[in-house]
Amino acid sequence: MIEVIVPATSANLGPGFDCLGVAFNFYNKFYIEESKEFVDNDDNLVNLSAQKVFNKFGYKEKYLNIKIEGNIPQSRGLGSSATCIVAGIMGANKILGDILSQDEIIKIATEIEGHPDNVTPAIVGGLTAAIMNEDRVYYEKLILRKGIKFISLTPDFKLSTSDARKVLPKEVSYKDAIFNVGRVALTMGALANGNFEQLRISCEDKLHQPYRSRLIRNYDKIISKCKELNSLGVFLSGAGPTIMALIEEGNDHFLEEIENYLNTLEDFWKVRELNIDNLGTRVNIL
Repeated sequence: MIEVIVPATSANLGPGFDCLGVAFNFYNKFYIEESKEFVDNDDNLVNLSAQKVFNKFGYKEKYLNIKIEGNIPQSRGLGSSATCIVAGIMGANKILGDILSQDEIIKIATEIEGHPDNVTPAIVGGLTAAIMNEDRVYYEKLILRKGIKFISLTPDFKLSTSDARKVLPKEVSYKDAIFNVGRVALTMGALANGNFEQLRISCEDKLHQPYRSRLIRNYDKIISKCKELNSLGVFLSGAGPTIMALIEEGNDHFLEEIENYLNTLEDFWKVRELNIDNLGTRVNIL
């Protein structure tokens, strides 16, 4: 049996729409083994991803028994679907004798997911900037300076990525594009150099959050409260509805006070302190 452990991820980091992502120490675990008998996995994203690899190499013995130990909430903006894609590809790759390179794994995962922001950090770990150019994914893994914490605020309601994409405009203004380009560059520099105060401005966005935020109850109130509690930056995690706050180490009051505030709202919000996972996906033979 093959065990695949895939970390949760948060995409975009505000302005880095579809290109920035970070992996956390919060995991889905998948247990995959071949079966000689038919297994009805047609709508299982893990199996669909594995079959893409098998078909690429003409592998015939490809029925899979799949067990999922899911800790990452689905449709909350924490990369749950990306973990399924990555697990299927890397499980199939192990069955085939590690025939794929890491770059090939990232490429296939991006083709399935549609963009590399979640799958890349899920595979390689850490904070990544990634783009798809023609048929290749180019990425850089950034080493973050110490002194910052990621706090996820996850509600008990879902928001599908497809619904969150439907509200986005088909075109944006030149002004808004420049706004985001500058803030992506500033965000990367601030995280790499430890100039965390810059994040108060650099995590702003005009390409997706103004539109998606309308789908999330109390979004503006929560953002304002995070800023009031001295967060360094606050933004939607992926398509949402999870909201991610960045705080300085030593801001010990933030967790308790934001949790107390969220408890006054009509929805239940789960607060998690997350650490960065720098290893990415692990594959083990059991």
